[in-house]
Amino acid sequence: MSGGAAAPGQGSRWLGAYVLLYIAFLYLPVSLIPLFSFNDSIQAAFPLMGFTLDWYRSLAGNEALRNALVNSLLVGVSAAGIATLCGVTISYMDVFGRNTTARAISAIARLPILIPGVIVGIALLILVNLAGLGPSLLAIVAGHVLAGLPTTVIIMKGRFQAIPRSVAEAAEDLGAREALVFWRILLPLSLPAVASSFMLAFLTSFDEFIIAFFLAGSEQTLPLYIWSQLRFPISLPVVMALGSVILLASVVIAGAAELLRNRGLSAGERR
Repeated sequence: MSGGAAAPGQGSRWLGAYVLLYIAFLYLPVSLIPLFSFNDSIQAAFPLMGFTLDWYRSLAGNEALRNALVNSLLVGVSAAGIATLCGVTISYMDVFGRNTTARAISAIARLPILIPGVIVGIALLILVNLAGLGPSLLAIVAGHVLAGLPTTVIIMKGRFQAIPRSVAEAAEDLGAREALVFWRILLPLSLPAVASSFMLAFLTSFDEFIIAFFLAGSEQTLPLYIWSQLRFPISLPVVMALGSVILLASVVIAGAAELLRNRGLSAGERR
């Protein structure tokens, strides 16, 4: 071994240190939000003044917050449902359609993930105004479908590609039509991925701010409500309490989505 070459053990230690620093940089600021949400002070600063649940109790009686939450749930479920349906259709045609048009549509459906949210928001605002729809919850749903579509297409394409083509070909050889093969074989095999796609598309919509900012009318979504409250220092502890609840819910949903996706892939490999 030459004198300038690093030992394998030393390289592993440097890599481990880098990973730890990266995790600390990424998650340490996030962990401060739940910490200060229990602090008995409106100032997010050390030392902590004491433990309190008052900021969480104040969430229950906030009517504006409740309305924003309902709007976000309605928009999220609607956008995730439409995006998942489109993602299943586009991915199926991309994998099993075997034509240039299907592949082109699949590529276009994944493009929004590469376009800055500000550009998408401005473009959609112009579009909804030209269509006479105007800023509204319906316009936000349309924008969030566009934002969630790349996720659903990527997940469903990966799932359909994991299913051996011989499964569909065998069913077709036995006389089953393409629609029957999809409904009775391919879709049931892909249900965990469908559920995972829906959950991640819902999270994308629920947490999305930029597109909603451009397309919101008189009714706010939850991210817009949080942004409006940040202008008032006295509301900061309540916002941190709300952020902690959202963070917990997001982790649970994302973990469940990943668990379902992995379970679907494992089931496909066993078959």
